[in-house]
Amino acid sequence: MPYRIGEVARRTGLASSAIRYYERERLIPRATREGNARVFDDDILDRLALIELAKQAGFTIAETRDLVRGVERSTPPGPRWRKLAERKLVEVEARIREAERMRNVLKQVMRCDCPTFEDCTRAGC
Repeated sequence: MPYRIGEVARRTGLASSAIRYYERERLIPRATREGNARVFDDDILDRLALIELAKQAGFTIAETRDLVRGVERSTPPGPRWRKLAERKLVEVEARIREAERMRNVLKQVMRCDCPTFEDCTRAGC
């Protein structure tokens, strides 16, 4: 069953502008036209759910494009997911280490009771 863009937006909770953006970014196939209305094939809801999952995993638009390129309903997602997930996991773990370092610096600064910034920098606060 084909869906007009408004119906896709209603069913997915996405704004129509987001759907048009995904179309421009080649994350979803170009819609056909019926008059002035965009009409999508019935697999659009599954495709948008996959894009949302990739977004929740922190994939960029480019990474998501790599994930969905050439994917049909019968395409097994496992190998593609694993390849992208392995790379993303390295990035996420680096971000976690950076966030932990930042947290430790902030906790140290919060314990500082030096009378001046100069004393603080000398003490290594």
